[in-house]
Amino acid sequence: MTFEELGVRDDLLRGISDMGFETPMPVQEKVIPVLLGGDRDLVALAQTGTGKTAAFGLPVLQRVDAGRHVPQALILAPTRELCLQIAGDLADFSKYMDDVTVLPVYGGSSIESQIKALKRGVQIIVATPGRLIDLINRGVVKLADVHTVVLDEADEMLNMGFVDSINDILAHVPEERKMLMFSATMPAEVAKISKRFMHDPEEIVVGTRNEGAKNVRHIYYMVNAKDKYLALKRIADNNPNIYAIIFCRTRRDTQEIADRLIGDGYNADALHGDLSQQQRDIVMKKFRDRVLTLLVATDVAARGLDVDDLTHVINYGLPDDTAVYTHRSGRTGRAGKTGVSIAIIHSREKGKLREIERIIGKKFERKEVPTPEHIIEKQLYNLADRLERVEVNEDEINRYFPGVKKKLAWLSTEDLLKRLLSLEFNRLLDYYKDAPAIDFIDEKPSKERKAKTPRTEKDKDRRTAERGMARIYVNVGKADGFFAGNLIDLLNKNIAGHRVDVGRIDLLPSYSLFDVRKSDATRVVAALKGLDFFGKRLYSEVADQDRDYAKTSGRKEKNTKESKRKKQK
Repeated sequence: MTFEELGVRDDLLRGISDMGFETPMPVQEKVIPVLLGGDRDLVALAQTGTGKTAAFGLPVLQRVDAGRHVPQALILAPTRELCLQIAGDLADFSKYMDDVTVLPVYGGSSIESQIKALKRGVQIIVATPGRLIDLINRGVVKLADVHTVVLDEADEMLNMGFVDSINDILAHVPEERKMLMFSATMPAEVAKISKRFMHDPEEIVVGTRNEGAKNVRHIYYMVNAKDKYLALKRIADNNPNIYAIIFCRTRRDTQEIADRLIGDGYNADALHGDLSQQQRDIVMKKFRDRVLTLLVATDVAARGLDVDDLTHVINYGLPDDTAVYTHRSGRTGRAGKTGVSIAIIHSREKGKLREIERIIGKKFERKEVPTPEHIIEKQLYNLADRLERVEVNEDEINRYFPGVKKKLAWLSTEDLLKRLLSLEFNRLLDYYKDAPAIDFIDEKPSKERKAKTPRTEKDKDRRTAERGMARIYVNVGKADGFFAGNLIDLLNKNIAGHRVDVGRIDLLPSYSLFDVRKSDATRVVAALKGLDFFGKRLYSEVADQDRDYAKTSGRKEKNTKESKRKKQK
């Protein structure tokens, strides 16, 4: 299917071709023929980022009479940002349409300049309800010739309390108008709007009602409420190329989180209703230009912020309304790309999470908050990747290279690389030194439940080594203050000969499991046995897949204490 086959006119085809449009998206395939082929009202349900603007914008432009300089189409949007985005897209689509003018009308901009533009004559008005009503009351907007009305993001219009405003506006539009309503979700209240304002509308659904975008992976991290900000930083640090919107529930939380991120050295800023329009425009431009990589926003402020290639959407707590979560997550995973929607929650939000799963028809994956070791490894490999890919300007670099090379000639290649890594990562290494795990640990089940609950696959996986490796058990864990750095330090200090390569490390409360090469297993076990770790005598062995080490560690601890007491007696 092509746009030409859908009935799109040649001058519009040239405009969208310049924008890189090749084949219609599903919502466009379904909507465009209906809008071009008749006068029936239409309700279209489609997720954010699926191509809705072109789906209604191309037919609206095609139905306009360029020879008449009066408003013929009205598009209502809930926010200034969405208003500007739609107007900009329509202007691009109509690049080769002579004498067609699209005017964005919104609060926060000079009303005098908008009045002047209206007096010169426009065919399409894209407006927020409040400013449009102001212009109607001043007598400068006449809607008697409007034949098409579009409500975009209708569910958000409802959330923002625009029902009365819409009613006032439609009272100035001819009764025989064609009306289109586009929405990402269809709660009962939006259905009421369609019944109240539309005439026997046809309904088109792209995907399933209220479902999340198909290319989005849903993940949650559970931590204590006091550790939410720490979890957020670890998630950001574990994704070196992150480009994300972080959603908060209130303006106060939004500004506070943004200030803390900025203070900690992240390229972040806040977007909320307390900012002036000029401040909002500056923040959004910086985010679109990727000067900022983390935008902390309220749901209302982020409406209409159309940004491509977001890697993540992060929910700093879950919204009360499932439809709001759908809007948030739909901002990533667009245009066939994959994205990740992350929720940072505490234990009391599990019920809300299950309700969202039920509505969107997808399961959230629970992940452990990234460990310091994993974060540092990811950052180091990212730096290595950047070094491999960097473009070298030979002409300019060669002017300075001999002097720099001479100064650093006394350093070996290995020393030079270590210094480069240290220069980049000393702050990160210092920050995460001995940092604890912050995952919320569910309360231990009762003895009765333990007896009935079989050993989980996850427990078994912990005791299974990677291919070519041996799994080693040692009787200290996080409760003893034992972390990966302590393990590496013990091995480096107590094993002679060649260096031991350590693979996967699992730190549990009372014990730890880690992988080494099979050829190194015997000497690693021998080196660790009998060592003292802050008053605790270490025991180590090659891990047995069928042994419950949680029980074994507790029993060994108890036996050791009893034997000590006997010796003292």
